[in-house]
Amino acid sequence: MRPRSESHLDQFLASALEEIHLRGLTRRLSPLQTAQQVRVVRDGRSLLNFSSNDYLGLASHPALQSAAAAEWERSGFGSGASRLICGTFDAHEKLDSTIANFKQLPAALSFSSGYAAAMGTVPALCGAGDVVILDKLSHACLIDAARLSGATLRVFPHNDMSRLESHLQWATKKHPSAKILVVCESIYSMDGDRAPLRDIIDLKDRFGAWLFLDEAHAVGVIGQQGRGLADEAGLADRVDIHMGTLGKALGSHGAYIAGSLRLRNFLINRARSFIFSTSPPASVAAASCKAIEIAASPDGDARRSALWRNLRALHELLAMNEPSSAIFPVLIGGESAAVETSERLLAAGFLVPSIRFPTVARGGARLRVTLTADHSPEDIVSLAEALSAELKK
Repeated sequence: MRPRSESHLDQFLASALEEIHLRGLTRRLSPLQTAQQVRVVRDGRSLLNFSSNDYLGLASHPALQSAAAAEWERSGFGSGASRLICGTFDAHEKLDSTIANFKQLPAALSFSSGYAAAMGTVPALCGAGDVVILDKLSHACLIDAARLSGATLRVFPHNDMSRLESHLQWATKKHPSAKILVVCESIYSMDGDRAPLRDIIDLKDRFGAWLFLDEAHAVGVIGQQGRGLADEAGLADRVDIHMGTLGKALGSHGAYIAGSLRLRNFLINRARSFIFSTSPPASVAAASCKAIEIAASPDGDARRSALWRNLRALHELLAMNEPSSAIFPVLIGGESAAVETSERLLAAGFLVPSIRFPTVARGGARLRVTLTADHSPEDIVSLAEALSAELKK
């Protein structure tokens, strides 16, 4: 059989991959051979895992497994259709009401992922002639959703309230009839710092804008029962659109938008990523309900306390300021240097990922350390020693 000649597409892909490699930006999939937990096995090696967003240690919790298995027995696995056709099960409706009760809001709507939640919601609310104003460090899903909306985009430097104010002034003057949406995160995923929520909310109220707040890395970790940063600050009722994830601290899968009942009904009718997606399995919804139940329980409080003890211990060992989230960035700078540092830590038995462009800005490569409630004091000490040795280099 004559060998197949290299196509034009193959040539393009080979060239593009070579360019990615030369810039130190190559990424590869590395599957785990164990469940998501503190100690994992990858490529046959046992590693201490400091890379997971499973902040409360719920991803492998037996109660979530039991809830999912029981629902699987009742409903099967595949949902068969989108939720508007015949893919809504009792478990999906229970999840939506459980989220709303947890967040102490009138209503919620669950999505298959955080990306789907953002991509469905922002373009449904805003379009051509409207204005979306984003924090520069907003997650890629928020940026992509804003672009997809067709609205005029303005970006303000990270947590810069004077620039946010000037953008709001510009929007109200230049687009007096437009809807104005401010988009930000409560905890930023790569720096682990907090948004100045009260200032943002005061500004959006003054200019008649709406606020879309992504609490992905705050839910389960911050606030009463883990309801998020807006709850901790007593500002939840002043946030127009709440977004959160079920797949990080809650240990399950998917995401949600919460707010008014009208918002939920509007998204059911207008959010394309909801309307045109096959619904997640009912067993996943059941596991998410159980995760929220645990997060809001005394067990959840104990897990949050353990997580924050671990965070304070690591910061003290490294002589750092008080932690503001479960995310601990170690800035390296160069992409190749970050990869090499991560690989040395891997050789020493620590799974700590290197984060590079385009996830962060060029020259802003870093290690992204995340802790969980299940890490032991000995785990924290050994990580601190390994990081200290790397920082000296």
